[in-house]
Amino acid sequence: MYHHSHNHGMNDMNPFEDGLAKPYDHKVVIRLLAYSKPYLKELLLSITTIFIYTLANVAQPWIIKSFIDSIGTSTTIQNEGKLIYLSVLFASAIVIGGTTHYIHMISLSILSQKVLFDLRNHIFSHLQILSVSFYDWTGVGRIMSRAQNDVSQLQEFLGISVNGIADLASLIGIVIAMIFLDIKMSLVVLFFIPLLTIIAIIWHRFSWRTFISVRQAISYVNGSLQENISGIRVIQSLNREQHNMKNFEELNSFHLKTNLSSAKLSAGLMPIVEISTSSAIAIILVIGSSALVNGTIELGIVVAFVLYIQKFFDPIRNLTMQYTQLQRSMASGTRIFELLDTPTGILNNQIDKPINELSGQISIKNLHFHYTEGIEVLKGIDVEIKSNETIALVGSTGAGKTTLINLISRFYEPTEGKILFDNNDIKSINLEIFRRDIAIVPQDPFLFSGTIKENIIYNREYLTGIEVVATCELLGLNGFINDLEHKYDTQVEERGGNLSLGQRQLISFARAIIGKPKIIILDEATANIDSITEKLLQNALEKIISSQTAIIIAHRLSTIRKADQIIFLEEGEILERGTHESLISEKGKYHNLVETFFSY
Repeated sequence: MYHHSHNHGMNDMNPFEDGLAKPYDHKVVIRLLAYSKPYLKELLLSITTIFIYTLANVAQPWIIKSFIDSIGTSTTIQNEGKLIYLSVLFASAIVIGGTTHYIHMISLSILSQKVLFDLRNHIFSHLQILSVSFYDWTGVGRIMSRAQNDVSQLQEFLGISVNGIADLASLIGIVIAMIFLDIKMSLVVLFFIPLLTIIAIIWHRFSWRTFISVRQAISYVNGSLQENISGIRVIQSLNREQHNMKNFEELNSFHLKTNLSSAKLSAGLMPIVEISTSSAIAIILVIGSSALVNGTIELGIVVAFVLYIQKFFDPIRNLTMQYTQLQRSMASGTRIFELLDTPTGILNNQIDKPINELSGQISIKNLHFHYTEGIEVLKGIDVEIKSNETIALVGSTGAGKTTLINLISRFYEPTEGKILFDNNDIKSINLEIFRRDIAIVPQDPFLFSGTIKENIIYNREYLTGIEVVATCELLGLNGFINDLEHKYDTQVEERGGNLSLGQRQLISFARAIIGKPKIIILDEATANIDSITEKLLQNALEKIISSQTAIIIAHRLSTIRKADQIIFLEEGEILERGTHESLISEKGKYHNLVETFFSY
């Protein structure tokens, strides 16, 4: 079952590491910003409006200072006009600031959502072309964590980038304004910058590792949850619920612990900034009060300084918190680009002489393969398969049968040796043409959400309803389908949950043969079908595969005895080959297997 101690986590099992990201990675930032290029209009609008908002925000204390200074002068018609002007100016600054801030938030939200939309599409597209070996080594929960949690985390990134620039501009503007007002009091306020910088550096040294741990923890939780939901029947049948709950609680506790640590670190910054703000205001009030008594400073300057101090520490706090968010985005961005940078494994090579279709002839020459370096699963396999010939692969569990058909289907690349179709290396054949002419019926059928008809047609929209019905009649499916309320338009639940295993297998058969492939592969495809249905299916398949190359793995003798060639595999090597009659007469390994294990 899925259980990983948080001390070593998933890294022990998977080359797709959850390593610690850098607190700031320039390459990740550049790649993330590249996604905003198509939406330059929204980006420029967001940046422009946030700068106008910042300017209006910085201007407000200065307007208040001018207003207070004007009140202190003698009352004249000219002065009253100035007060009205300043009041209108202050109101305008507020309205302009509020309006531009609203436009900024809307444009930034549109930009972020469009970027996330493109990023999710890019991830999904890449996941579609990754080789099967990637999914062998990478848990579904980990992939889902990247495609959902990490992408959502990146929603903050563009906001951080735009608002960070605006906060920095605001900070510079406030410092300039304070220096113009009073340089001595400005130096007092500026004294807090190096102090806060030192505190922030120390804080960041601890925080970024915590944020990485949070991303790892949710990945582990998602992986455990996904595995337990997928395996619920086995779990309940073996009374494993309590043990699994204990494992999940451990992973969830680690997630809780890392989130609490992250929250404590994030919360720790706020009091520091608030204390600094209050201290600066207190010092300025003491200095300002003394200067007011001595008549060396105006009241408007003191009030403006107090307001500027409040605004001064806001961008500092924001920049610190944005850096925290940036760290989270760096962690998520690093993980996402690790996924996007994962090699596809199976390359769609171009050749000088394109092949329009396959005839079904297959040559396998000195084929070697391993999943793990140094542990060979197939050892020097040589097989010649003629067009329209039926080949049966037999052998005990672990002999290499499924691995061989996975290589023929090009889900993996051979470690050594070649697989030729019509004397063309499998690597040189266009994948679209190759996969069009080869069909697989796996032991564990997989159906998608949609109707029965959509599952049978699947990616072959040119097929008509008449062809679907004809195929199902040939395989004997039409009986149970017509008994359903909505017949071929019956909705299939997730993974075909509203159909029996045998019914799902029959639909999987129909999906495989309706496209009239030149090669059909059956991997224990009749294992979940009752003997009566299998007999009907066998009769149909005999007609179908008479004009196709068929490769069969089966545990029933009735399925393989009519094969043109039977290949007996053991520990990745071919020990025997021939027809059923010739192998029985040899009284070798195949004969013993038939006598001992095969059901009729």
